[in-house]
Amino acid sequence: MTQVTLKTATTVLTAGAFATIAFDAFGLGLSPLLGHAKLAPVGLAGASLKAIFGANPSGAAHLLHALTGLIFYAVGWFAIARPLQLAVAPRLHWSITAVAYGVALWVFALYVMAHLVTGNKPFLGWTGITWVALWGHIVYAVVAAAIMEAKGAVLDLRRTPNAVPAE
Repeated sequence: MTQVTLKTATTVLTAGAFATIAFDAFGLGLSPLLGHAKLAPVGLAGASLKAIFGANPSGAAHLLHALTGLIFYAVGWFAIARPLQLAVAPRLHWSITAVAYGVALWVFALYVMAHLVTGNKPFLGWTGITWVALWGHIVYAVVAAAIMEAKGAVLDLRRTPNAVPAE
């Protein structure tokens, strides 16, 4: 079991940073460059702040987007998704779990936040942005997971049985 050390915390934050860069590069740059929709994560963050708190102060939406990618989604992989997968299906490769986690992030962003919190159509009406967001969240999850796996930042909560000598 990995203890949560300063090295582990730094790895999780680094993974979140690089994954956020990959998400933004894909959704804000590569996708529109290839003729597809452009993501608006800061717009969704701003709409969420407005719906929850009644205000969206200048800069707050950018900060929320950055913190969500840097910390919250990365910690979700480290502390929830990967430990759950290890407990339920320990032989499943982490990359499969990362894709599933990306889909879960997409559902959270486009159904829970965009629809239930801000009042938009579910999954933003199944337009081009819906599919770019799906791939963007998968890219995020795979990048974050790959960095954590490569650096050994894996929280394994399974109990290992104590060996009992044979009599």
